[in-house]
Amino acid sequence: MADVCGAIFSMVFLAIPALFFLVPASLVLLGILGSFIKVIKQYERGILFAFGKFVEIRNPGLNLIIPFYNRLDIIDMRITTVDIPKQEVMTKDNVPVRINAVIYFRVKDPKKAILNVENYMYAVSKYGQTALRNVTGDATLDELLSERKQIAEKLRRIVDVATDPWGIDVTALELQDIELPESLKRTMAKQAEAEREKRAVIINAEGEVMASENLVKAAEILYNVKGALHLRTLHALNDISSDDSNKVVFAVPVEMLRAYEEVD
Repeated sequence: MADVCGAIFSMVFLAIPALFFLVPASLVLLGILGSFIKVIKQYERGILFAFGKFVEIRNPGLNLIIPFYNRLDIIDMRITTVDIPKQEVMTKDNVPVRINAVIYFRVKDPKKAILNVENYMYAVSKYGQTALRNVTGDATLDELLSERKQIAEKLRRIVDVATDPWGIDVTALELQDIELPESLKRTMAKQAEAEREKRAVIINAEGEVMASENLVKAAEILYNVKGALHLRTLHALNDISSDDSNKVVFAVPVEMLRAYEEVD
């Protein structure tokens, strides 16, 4: 029994140095094997280089490469958003405004996006800033406020054409905030108030005209129809009788006198 225990102890004692050697060696081996394998997601594409030279575009899935010989750059093919920071712009009618926008784009050609431009996201953002100043500078303030969609679409086409050699497809561009000077805001508020007062006066005048026309028609009917004025007088007296006022007004229309004349 003692011999068996001694043999087991000696085996374990001899295996400990081997374990200290095998564990790091296994980790190193796994690291080397992992450097041969690259996983590309479904929404990505890989650009493979060999000693700095473009080789091919790799598709999603498991890809094998040779370390130190190959380099794999990953490109995201999903729609990306880039904010154009707020810009100080002078409109065509010399009004200073601050405006910002957002660009929605995607990479349609991964090879061009890597080979033709250093940093396509930074390049799109900078070109968008320049185009924003140029396009809004050619529009008046009224056009900028009332035709935002048309100006944004024009700006999108300009950026899309310029970024096409970079393999970029600009899908949308939206103008966000248009910040006006405080003095101009007060002036526009006064103008809007004056416009509302003008409409109110016009509507009131139109109402007076319509009311006068209806009064003329009513007077013609009361004058031309026999007994109409007398009937209207009776209605007025009925309304007066239902009032709690102490004063009673009796009105004798001319028609009643004419009726007596006819009897005579």
